[in-house]
Amino acid sequence: MLGDKVPYYKAKNLTASLRVRVQRVLIASLLITLAIMGVRQTKGLQVFELAAYDHLVRRSIPHQPDERLLIVGISESDIQKQKRWPLSDQIIARLLQKLQQHQPKVIGLDVYRDIPQGVGHEELVKQLQAKNVITIAKGEERESDAVSSPPEVPSMQVGFSDLIVDIDNVVRRNLLYVESPFLSTNLTNPAKFYSFALRVSLKYLNNLDFQVTPDALKIGSTQFNRLTPNAGGYQLDLKDTVGWQILLRYHSPNRVARQVSLTEVLEGKIDPSWLKNRVILIGYTAPSVKDVFATPYSATENTNYLMSGVMIHAQMVSQILSMVLDNQPPIRVLQDWVEWFWILGWSILGGMLIWQYNRPLYALMAVAIATISLWGISLILFNQSIWLPVIGPTLGLLGTGAVILVRKTYHSLYYDSLTNLPNRRSFLKQIRHLKNNHIYSQHPLAAILFLDLDRFKLINEGLCQQAGDYLLIETAHRLEKLLKTHGQIARVGGDEFAIWLRTVQNIDEVTHLANQLQEQLKQPLKWAGHEIFTSVSIGIALERIDHLFQSEELLRHAHIAMYRAKEKGKDRYEMFSPVMKSQAESRWQLETGLRKAIQQQEFKLYYQPIISLRTHKIVGFEALIRWPSSDKGFISPGQFIPIAEETGLIVPLGEWILKEACCQMKQWHQQFPRNPPLLMSVNLSSRQFNQPDLLIQQIQNILKEMVDEKQRNSLKLEITESVMFNNVEGAIQLLHRLRALGLRLSIDDFGTGYSNLSYLHRFPIDTLKVDQSFVRRMHEENDNKYAQIVRTVVMLGHNLGLEVVAEGIETEEQMRSLLALNCEFGQGYFFAKPLPPCEATALLESDPQW
Repeated sequence: MLGDKVPYYKAKNLTASLRVRVQRVLIASLLITLAIMGVRQTKGLQVFELAAYDHLVRRSIPHQPDERLLIVGISESDIQKQKRWPLSDQIIARLLQKLQQHQPKVIGLDVYRDIPQGVGHEELVKQLQAKNVITIAKGEERESDAVSSPPEVPSMQVGFSDLIVDIDNVVRRNLLYVESPFLSTNLTNPAKFYSFALRVSLKYLNNLDFQVTPDALKIGSTQFNRLTPNAGGYQLDLKDTVGWQILLRYHSPNRVARQVSLTEVLEGKIDPSWLKNRVILIGYTAPSVKDVFATPYSATENTNYLMSGVMIHAQMVSQILSMVLDNQPPIRVLQDWVEWFWILGWSILGGMLIWQYNRPLYALMAVAIATISLWGISLILFNQSIWLPVIGPTLGLLGTGAVILVRKTYHSLYYDSLTNLPNRRSFLKQIRHLKNNHIYSQHPLAAILFLDLDRFKLINEGLCQQAGDYLLIETAHRLEKLLKTHGQIARVGGDEFAIWLRTVQNIDEVTHLANQLQEQLKQPLKWAGHEIFTSVSIGIALERIDHLFQSEELLRHAHIAMYRAKEKGKDRYEMFSPVMKSQAESRWQLETGLRKAIQQQEFKLYYQPIISLRTHKIVGFEALIRWPSSDKGFISPGQFIPIAEETGLIVPLGEWILKEACCQMKQWHQQFPRNPPLLMSVNLSSRQFNQPDLLIQQIQNILKEMVDEKQRNSLKLEITESVMFNNVEGAIQLLHRLRALGLRLSIDDFGTGYSNLSYLHRFPIDTLKVDQSFVRRMHEENDNKYAQIVRTVVMLGHNLGLEVVAEGIETEEQMRSLLALNCEFGQGYFFAKPLPPCEATALLESDPQW
């Protein structure tokens, strides 16, 4: 293909298209990203980002229970067995004593004991003063709501309750440490408060070196970075980020560590190895105590959707120990500028995907895959301890995609995809605003030039479609360069352009521009080593801008004038006149009537006899179509055949003609048996000839239904000379396929075209038909040149072994001259005009001889 030899053309257009595409996607992506970040700053996305965070937590890989921890849960059955709540100090003291017998490393009592409960308080205080016991306290803004530990317990063994709930009441953060200068007697040395989980962890780690910096805590060499207000999907107020907080990494949804009950410990039903050198956490697991909280797992749980406080403390202690002892990384968040680029990148991807695919289904599938990939990547990173927001990027992906989709939809509605010029809809929309445009207040004259490229179809089919596209693009560039800002250009059809001139004072301006356009567009274009030459037919319409002005009508007038320019020989311009409009309307009415006539079968076949010039008897007929319209009477074939050809209606009409002619031939063969049988000639149109597969299928069906195989030689198909020589190789192939069906073939109107005689002998034909324009004028001129043309055609036919039929014989003198030239057959008004079937049958019955 010639198009394969021009990669530079494709590259040039692809580069320009890609540049525009990238610019528009970048602009849309930046705007969407800015909008998302603006909404994010106002906390508009926080709830959704936290819900997405929970989803990532639930989809994370769960860990095995932490063997360093043991939870002693105080369940509903334990409370019932002890027959009281809160449990007495004596029961708690007994529990601690039992546990201490097995040498645990740390015991964390997650049970508030600010006031004595029942008997055994002194015994409980004694147990709480053991160096490996940590008790919990609760601090609140109002002192009356605070819950302290027993005053006898050293402050180094007390940790505050570190359970922080977010705006949706879910625990996701771990508050480790707080400093407050307002609760200290020395403002330069603020009061320091350790969380319950931190106290327990430090005790287990043998009070490993603990350091505090403004941005982090350090336990040994492990650093706990302080959570910032804008971390991940959070948008927290400063008061919500008090102290040193980290994101809580949940170990697993239900089994962070081994769990036993209070009763099992008191009754000695546990393995001592579970306690030795372990962290023991004691707390209520009974729902009735209401020491339960929502977690990221709660949203998908139907039962037990809340987690007890002691279980959450176990999650926190396990996280701290895993980070210090197992080098487990904390859940990290990226800096704000990285998140900006994260959202921007997905926004750009969404825009590019929508722009890349023209089919909506493919585009939606691509966006869906990208969205799934985004969440998949986020989950992978989350399992690697990196929390990246997913709602912002998802909105960026979908938002930019939606913007680009709207942009593409608008562009496809109002612009041509190939040339990027406004299309017909956009062009008319602009012209409709002319009445309100101040430009026309002094020059109220509108002008439209309608351009059609001559020979475009030949270039498009003769070279390739890419050549045609190249011609259209370059034509658009030439028009833009020539007009600059003086007019609006649009592509309003396949090879049709329209120009609206912004300011026009007189007709001379318009005709001058038309001449410039023709001169400019005649310049050849280079394509794959070929020069493409074309011209342009221009229709011009002008109209005053007033209250009666109609843009569609003005464009239609220019279109009508363009067709008149084509009819007059192309490569010219024509001004619209009212006469053209009436002619166009007549043509439209004729086309409408033609479609109706095909549906209602108004057409009739007439038959003109073909005479043997030797025997002067009928040897066959030529089938000719006639249209006796029910509305307008008899309409000449010269009027409706060209319209049928142009609209494609000739294809179903031609099939009907062939079927009707074969039916009549069959009747005459039965009624008038002869040897050889009567011939029937049927004309094929150029449209039929240019659709070879459809034509062969139609003929095969008709022959199978109506014509005996032995009589197929009586059917002759006539093809005009110009049609056959438009595509010689294709014509030869089709003629051989028709010949294989047993049909006879004829070249009609021979001598009127520009035949290359070197090809003539390759056509598998039987007959040449001398055009009637030569026969009728054989005796008109003194130099007798038409007689010489007829003689030449007859001699050529005989030399090629073909029969010759002369059309248009109107006088006896013409008949005798043709007989003298040994022309075999003739037809014309001298013998008979085309006759309806009944009259043709009567003529056969009379068996005339001329």
